[in-house]
Amino acid sequence: MRDQFPFAVARVTRRWRKMLDERLKNLGVTQARWSTMFYLERGGEGLTQRELANLMAIENPTLVRLLDSLEKQGLIERRPCEHDRRARRLFLTDEGHRFMNDMNTRAQAMREEMLDGIPDEKIAVALEVFEGILANSEKIKENPDQ
Repeated sequence: MRDQFPFAVARVTRRWRKMLDERLKNLGVTQARWSTMFYLERGGEGLTQRELANLMAIENPTLVRLLDSLEKQGLIERRPCEHDRRARRLFLTDEGHRFMNDMNTRAQAMREEMLDGIPDEKIAVALEVFEGILANSEKIKENPDQ
């Protein structure tokens, strides 16, 4: 059972993303773009590019390309940081907020469909398992030679 676990998690993750991508296709953004918007909204507007890259666990140059495209679409804006002239802070535009409202509504509907028939208690257990795995991964990162 343990040997199947990572593959089951990967399959569910891929399926979930693919289905959500289908639901969001007509909004005119790719998965990379909508996930960037998601992290910006959840992380709190006013993040620097570096903070957002860390939150998303991606490299800064990769994020810059995504932000450039989102800015061209009018969904985000970069503003100068008051405390560091080199840094830019990221904010959703009015259009970006409308986009996120639409995206969140669609994502919530899909989430309800995907979790249909699964009791909240089982979902809570699954979340505890994932938190435990994440905690273990942090220990491994700190002591990679063990």
